[in-house]
Formats: sequence, structure tokens, C-alpha cells
Amino acid sequence: MKKIEAIIRPHKLDEIHNNLLESGFTGLTVTEVRGYGRQKGHKEIYRGSEYNIEFVPKLKLELICQSEQLEQAISIIVNSAKTGEVGDGKIFVSSLEEVIRIRTEESGVSAI
Repeated sequence: MKKIEAIIRPHKLDEIHNNLLESGFTGLTVTEVRGYGRQKGHKEIYRGSEYNIEFVPKLKLELICQSEQLEQAISIIVNSAKTGEVGDGKIFVSSLEEVIRIRTEESGVSAI
């Protein structure tokens, strides 16, 4: 089993979510986060004054899938989130040792 964490632009959430649902991925966790990478924030002008926004608002998606589904999930996220501009985000993949559904105490793939 794999855990995918993707940092994306907020306006890309609906497209990614819909494409994942259409492909059979049923669970997704979304968290509002702020941070920066190579873009080092950005500048905004409000009422004539310029402000440096160091921590850019993003969304963090967390998705658990079977190892066989990993490439498909990554492909969906990349193709849906990519704009070609700095700040499109990152994807992190890690292995999971165990998953347990609390309600039924199922474990492993059946708990996904």
C-alpha cells in the first residue's frame, strides 16, 4: 500500500477530485496548508500598498491506494494539477505498513 501526499493549487482541487473519482479512487483527505518552495512567496497590492506574502496558500491532498494503482493516481494528479508555472506543487509517495478501519477493525487492503 502507498500513501500519496500532493501539495496543489487550491483552484485545481475540483478537477483532481473528479478525475480521481471517475477512475475509482474513493477516499481523499484535503487540508488547507501554507508554505513556499522555489517561488519564495509572492507580492500582492492592496489599496495601493504592496505586501509580500511569504507563505502561499495551498492544499494538501492525502490518498491511500494499492501499490498497483500508484502510477495511475500520480498520473491523474499530475495531469490535472499541472499549469506549467512555478508553484504547481509537489507529490510525495511513501509506503504504508498497515491500514486499519476503526469501525470494523478490518486491516490491510480491505481497510482502504
